[in-house]
Formats: sequence, structure tokens, C-alpha cells
Amino acid sequence: MRDALEGEGCRIIYCSEPDQAPFIITFETRSGERMGVVAYAFLATRTPTKNRPTDERSFQVKYGSKLADNVHDIWQDPLGLYTTIFLGISPEDGHFVAVDPEMHNPTKFFIRIEYKDSQAEQIRKAGWHAWERSRVGREDQPIEVLVGGTSEHLLDLIRFERAAQGLDPGNRQLLAQKRGLFTGAPTTPSEAEAVEEIASHPLTKELDLGSDDILDLIATARRLKMAVRGWVAERHLADVLKRTPGITHCERIDDEGAPDLRVRLKDGPFLTIECKNVLRETDRLGVPRLDFQRTRASKSDPCSRYYAPTDFNILAACLHAVTESWEFKYIQPSRLAEHRKCPGKLNNNVRVDDAWTANPVPVLEAAAMTRL
Repeated sequence: MRDALEGEGCRIIYCSEPDQAPFIITFETRSGERMGVVAYAFLATRTPTKNRPTDERSFQVKYGSKLADNVHDIWQDPLGLYTTIFLGISPEDGHFVAVDPEMHNPTKFFIRIEYKDSQAEQIRKAGWHAWERSRVGREDQPIEVLVGGTSEHLLDLIRFERAAQGLDPGNRQLLAQKRGLFTGAPTTPSEAEAVEEIASHPLTKELDLGSDDILDLIATARRLKMAVRGWVAERHLADVLKRTPGITHCERIDDEGAPDLRVRLKDGPFLTIECKNVLRETDRLGVPRLDFQRTRASKSDPCSRYYAPTDFNILAACLHAVTESWEFKYIQPSRLAEHRKCPGKLNNNVRVDDAWTANPVPVLEAAAMTRL
């Protein structure tokens, strides 16, 4: 890691001892930007293993001895000065494979992260590659996006994880595939217009801060940035619904664990909407997919990870990760399949197929009928 950063022109300010984990490095980039990284790093190998695929590579997540309850909290800097990365490194092949630190927080020791020879080859050819981790044998676990790169892209990974913290898998993969958004590429005209609009916003006067100061504050305050991200798809959905003829009320529900929006069609009953982002990769027929489950379940009830049909009245799928535009499709939860292992819960593998509609009105009307 140190060699990779120095190879990109970084000046190492501090580097922890190699016999201590996680590894801590502070450095100054070629342009003078000071950064810090906390790396949970493990050795990635290609070791043929009995009863495992012959084209498989992996790294084992383990520090120290294996205990009965060997669970470790992944450290994240609440001030945003240090960026946490969680990765396997193959010194022999000169590449890394990184997982989402938040998805593995806390992590168990020992676990094994697998990837394929074909993915290692893509990394070698392109220098940077993002993909969904195989779910064979782990179908009920949340979908995970891995990001791999050659050693000269380690600094890109640090910048990526700084920008991607808290993103859902679909948008994490979308961001990984648009490296210009986190590697310092020039601002596009549309981005420049957005900054100009922020500069004229009354909030700049209320807070007595310039537009750049406000954006920097959001970018460096971890909890604030995650909160803003959580509002984005919901804000776009609310804007779409408010423009929909017949909808007379639309508000965001700002309660922990509650649905995202409360809406009303004409003078009908109030209905709740849950908004979820689709994954970046579609199925083989080009149909968008939803990994429809909560990130974590309670230890006493594994089925608490999954939603029940009574948790909300309508499910809205945000297609941005696939279409890169703020489009939505809608369905009643009663039309979704039941989970095969958890009675009364909804299946977590959802296809946004022809059963869904881009027009919310018929779905709202049907949901309202069930409330009468």
C-alpha cells in the first residue's frame, strides 16, 4: 500500500508498523491534499481448495485467534478525516479487491471473501473493475458490490470509499463505474449550473457560508452526508408525485424505521410509500432488480431483515442506478412473492418487471380500495 501511494507521487507522513492492524497511513498527494487511510487489509491468494471452484480466488478476514464470539467493529472516523478501506491484496498479481466496509460492520473473524479468475483478469486489463459478488450458497444475504484495481489505483480506491460511504449497492456500483466523479475530473456544465444555483440559495445567507463551504461541510461530515444521500431518491420521488394529477398530499415521513412518504389521492385515505434503489446490474433479460431487505437483522430474529406486506401500502423502485435518470415504478406489496423461509415476509429477490407500472395513480387507487 505504501509503495502504491508513493508510486502515485504521494508523500508518506506516517505509516503504522506492519505487525499492527488495521494499518494506518497518512500522506500528502501530489497536489498537496492531505489524507489518511485506515486499512483492514488481508492477503488475497489463488489456492486450490477441495470442494471449491477451480477458478476461485479469495482472502480470509482474520486477525488473531478464532474466538467463540469473534466479532469486530470496523472503525469509521466520525470527523471524516480518515477513510476506511476493507480489502484483499494480491502482491503477486499487483491487484486489490475491496468490499464495502459498512456492509461488513461489524465483521466476523473468520470469514472468506471469494472472487473469480475472470474478475482478476478484468482488473488486469482495465486497471479498475466493479461487480456483484457471487451469491451461490448465500442467496438470503444482502447483495454486495466488490471493487478491484491494480496497485496504481489504490489512491482512487481511497477517494472512492470516501465518496461511497453509506451508498446502497446499486449506486455504489454506479459510482465505481464513473471514476471521474471521485478522482478530480473537471466539473461538467450541469454540475457547474447546480453549484451556481446553490450559491444563490437563501440557505447560504442563513448559514453565513458560501456554496463551496456548505458542500465541503456535507462531504466531510459522515453522518450529514449519509443523511443527505438518504433524502435524494425520496426527494425526487416526492417531486414526481407532487406533479402527478390527482395527488392532493405528499410529505416525507422522518421517523426511524417508518416508510418514506405519506401520500393521498384526491380525497382518499392516506397511504405510505417505501422507496428503494435498484441494483446497477439487470438480469439476463434486462429487467431491473431489487435487493429488497434491510442491511441487518436482529440476532434473535433473522427474519426481521425482511419486509412484511403490511409495513407500507406501496413500494416504489428508483431506477436511477440503471437508467441514470430519476425514474420510478410502483407496485403493491401484496403482489410480491412471499419469502421462502420466513412466512409473512416478502421475498428479498425482486424483479421490477411488467407487474410494475410507471404510473402511480392505478397503484394508489388499488391500495386505497384495500383501505376502505
